[in-house]
Amino acid sequence: MPFKRISLPASALTALIIGLSLAACTTTPISTPAPETPRPPGAPTTSSAAPGANLRATTFAALPGWGSDDLRQALPAFLTSCSTLARKSDWQEPCAVAAGLDGNNEKAIRTFFQSFFTPYQVVNADGSDNGLVTGYYEPLLKGARKRGGPYQTPIYRAPEDLITVDLANIYPELKGLRLRGRLVGNKVLPYPNRAELDKSGMLAGKEILWVDDPIDAFFLQVQGSGRVQLNDSSIVRVAYADQNGYPYKSIGRYLIDKGELTLAQASAQGIKAWLAANPGRQQELLNANPSYVFFKEEKVADPSKGPKGAQGVPLTPLRSIAVDPQFVPLGTPVFLATTQPNNNVPLQQLVVAQDTGGAIKGAVRADFFWGFGNEAGDKAGKMKQRGMMWLLLPKLAAAR
Repeated sequence: MPFKRISLPASALTALIIGLSLAACTTTPISTPAPETPRPPGAPTTSSAAPGANLRATTFAALPGWGSDDLRQALPAFLTSCSTLARKSDWQEPCAVAAGLDGNNEKAIRTFFQSFFTPYQVVNADGSDNGLVTGYYEPLLKGARKRGGPYQTPIYRAPEDLITVDLANIYPELKGLRLRGRLVGNKVLPYPNRAELDKSGMLAGKEILWVDDPIDAFFLQVQGSGRVQLNDSSIVRVAYADQNGYPYKSIGRYLIDKGELTLAQASAQGIKAWLAANPGRQQELLNANPSYVFFKEEKVADPSKGPKGAQGVPLTPLRSIAVDPQFVPLGTPVFLATTQPNNNVPLQQLVVAQDTGGAIKGAVRADFFWGFGNEAGDKAGKMKQRGMMWLLLPKLAAAR
């Protein structure tokens, strides 16, 4: 059935959507014209977005796969983000209405998003509309609280001498950028890189846990968090705490540049296979990434939820992504159009920008959270797809 174009005041929209949710009745979805405004409400300003970044207003009908996505699966992720988004004026009413929706009523949820938001396609600085979509997950490692037997690889907490300087306090135009280092005398010097930390022993005494595989420990740092099954059968989470200040460098790219692997082979699985065949070069490869991540221990309160992302809320498997916050504000719903790992089967669904990552740089760039465990890890390790992104930004603020 074609959409019926209706214009309603905000109060009427709110009443209609809540009524839909409570009564679960059948109705025609609502579509209203995009607001005529040069900068969408809630979008990054020039102080937080790189020059040339652009958002192009469009319609929900233009989103490939929008009509077939089951939005009931996306609503919990959005509500989780509303715990922080609702502090901002543009998001207060959408979050309040979303909280009153019947989570089983797909029609009401779809009407809500189409009524309260306008989709804006994300475009790169060069004008292109597609970019790289990778995947990440929460791994499971085996470990112990004390070193012994197979448990010889440490997981470290953040050292006390690691300091962080928020550059925005000095230069407001550098919002979101931080400098990490250590204080030596009256100077702030760079913190040691991965190779220096491993050689110096300066992290001795900072161990949280010990795990049985150094490669798994390295990939734990790449993923940013994970769960550890201890030798007493209990399971704890080790969550991202801090980082030594060096940019992430891909060891897959290192192997490609050295001619050791092709681009198609440089997945997590391919890298692990190369390491198994070249054990004498393990440290060389790991040191190609100077970044070093420190962790903190947390309880696994809800096994169905992921760790907390950069927004400070738990990630939702298959409905959370990591983005570059210079272009995509954290907490924003994003419609993602890409494909499944290593094939052309469409993956087109509403997700929420709830995390960041050292390798996630650029406007049309996303890291898709697959969830927890081996199956999620297999998909995440193989995912290097092309994709497009649309931000869903509140429209009522511009209409008032």
